Amino acid sequence: MLRQAVEVHQAGQLDAADALYRKVLQLRAGQPDALHFLGVLCHQRGRSGEGIRLIRMALRATPLHADAHNNLGNIHKEAGELAEAEACYRRAMACHGHHLDALSNLALVLEAQQRFQEASRAYAELVDQAPQLSLAHYLKGMYLRRHVDEIGDLEQAVACFRNAIRCDDGNVRALDALGVTLYMLGRHGEAVGAYRDWLEREPDNPVPRHMLAACGGEVAPPRADDAYVRDVFDRFAESFDEQLLKNLDYRAPQVLVDALGGVLGVPAHALDVLDAGCGTGLCGPLIRAHARRLDGVDLSAGMLEKARLRGGYDELVVAELTAYLQSRPEAWDIVLSADTLVYFGDLAEVLAAAHAALRAGGWMAFTLEALDDTAGRSELSSSGRYRHARGYVEQMLGAAGFVEARMAASALRKEVGKPVAGWVVLARKGGFAHGQA
Repeated sequence: MLRQAVEVHQAGQLDAADALYRKVLQLRAGQPDALHFLGVLCHQRGRSGEGIRLIRMALRATPLHADAHNNLGNIHKEAGELAEAEACYRRAMACHGHHLDALSNLALVLEAQQRFQEASRAYAELVDQAPQLSLAHYLKGMYLRRHVDEIGDLEQAVACFRNAIRCDDGNVRALDALGVTLYMLGRHGEAVGAYRDWLEREPDNPVPRHMLAACGGEVAPPRADDAYVRDVFDRFAESFDEQLLKNLDYRAPQVLVDALGGVLGVPAHALDVLDAGCGTGLCGPLIRAHARRLDGVDLSAGMLEKARLRGGYDELVVAELTAYLQSRPEAWDIVLSADTLVYFGDLAEVLAAAHAALRAGGWMAFTLEALDDTAGRSELSSSGRYRHARGYVEQMLGAAGFVEARMAASALRKEVGKPVAGWVVLARKGGFAHGQA
């Protein structure tokens, strides 16, 4: 029965697994494996406190169970309880000196605590213990790339990703990381080679296809494919806030809402607002004071789940932005979009849709990455995002029917340790808003 429970648990059939684990415990009270795995399942279902209690009960019966210590550490880590997680991983390693999962997890929590020298030693030990393990080289390379300013080295990261691919030719995550790192070093020709290798392995994957175009290996599309955006942000959802806010000094939501505040006046909970491309909901708390109703739309279900947990939205919808706007004429007083239109090269259709979705006198507010006017209208950069020239943006706003367009230069984030130049754009739909004379 326990084997069957584990099988259905691994297959994602959580209800069936839950019932079987509990049946085992009815037949044999305190059975440690059933307690351990039921604890993991409870955490998966959002009941982390119950999960911790059950795994601790299992460990009282089997105190040298390294996997149980490791899984208990994972629950603490995901709850942000890093000191508790570290202690669990160290106990797992004391029980089993070569527990690679516990060692890699220990490296991650040391890094999260900004104990970089200790984290470096842990990642190096992981590679030393498992020199043929592709994942070990990949994790060390990602660590080096994340912390270029503190301790990392991009050239060493490239070597790590190449070693990861040497150990496992099918490790497309390492190919992805190699392409991004080569782009960061300005070695775009080599990045093209990495993305071509990835595309050969996964010809239907939209990510290498888009990035191949971004690095100049193919003709750039007028906008990023929906499948590309969905795939990237579903994978990025778990670490999005930490990576952007802590590592990349991400400022777009705050800068955008500050600019809107200059035209909206004192917050009065009086406006219907759409957060277009809301992601994990970083704009929500900033704009909520102006909103009578706050809706969010995004292509990524993973990102929306994080926004749902953050709270503050009246409705969250998984949908493609342009089609969603087109389906809701004159629905909102404000449409704001932080770092979403950077995935549109051609802005004509999405701006026309936003104009139609606004009520008279409503405001559209969005951010873009900046392109020099002499370089053209828009350009797909090797980051995978589009940059736009001021003249082109102003032209598209006018063509869509907007008035009072305002564009201000602002740094929106950092990349490779340098500020990314951007635009903060406000534009109004003509006519009088409700209550105006």
